[in-house]
Amino acid sequence: MKFTVAVDGPAAAGKGTISRRLSNDFGFRYLDTGLLYRAVGVIALHDGQGVLDPHWAVEIARRLTEDDMDRDDLRTSRAGQAASKVAALPEVREALLEFQRAFARREGGAVLDGRDIGTVICPDADVKLFVTASDEVRAARRHAELNNGQSFEQVLADLQARDARDAGRDTAPMVAAGDAHLLDTTKLSIDAAVEQATAWINERL
Repeated sequence: MKFTVAVDGPAAAGKGTISRRLSNDFGFRYLDTGLLYRAVGVIALHDGQGVLDPHWAVEIARRLTEDDMDRDDLRTSRAGQAASKVAALPEVREALLEFQRAFARREGGAVLDGRDIGTVICPDADVKLFVTASDEVRAARRHAELNNGQSFEQVLADLQARDARDAGRDTAPMVAAGDAHLLDTTKLSIDAAVEQATAWINERL
């Protein structure tokens, strides 16, 4: 069986946690597509000694392997900012496109989360979710998660800057697909959010 669940939304809205729970509950494979861009960004910064060369980022994207997703520095704020920058490069997105689509088409079902899954990567996904939450709630979650000395105000500013980049880029901007289910987790527990998403998936199954 091939069944694709596309989960999009901004950072710290809960889409990764929800996606992993859905993957486990339904026995689908899971891909955090943001890790692809984080890996490209971090490797590009490392190779450029702190300078992100767009041309080299494209080459990295073309050579990326699943092993690159196992780096231990992909969940940092620095990696997130780098990911947002390389994700705005059309050539990087094109290089990673087939990798993601092949994953989505695999037998047994797949859950992919990112920012353009339902609009660009898998426009024909069986179920599309757009997970969101208020800026303040997302910043509080990310602030607690990072625990790196950054102030809440700085985390909030970083999130809002990243949102603006992701939503404003010319190629594959972060927007909800027209047929996506909106899942606002501002006041929802993870269990409640997963329960709602599960109901939508069961309807299609």
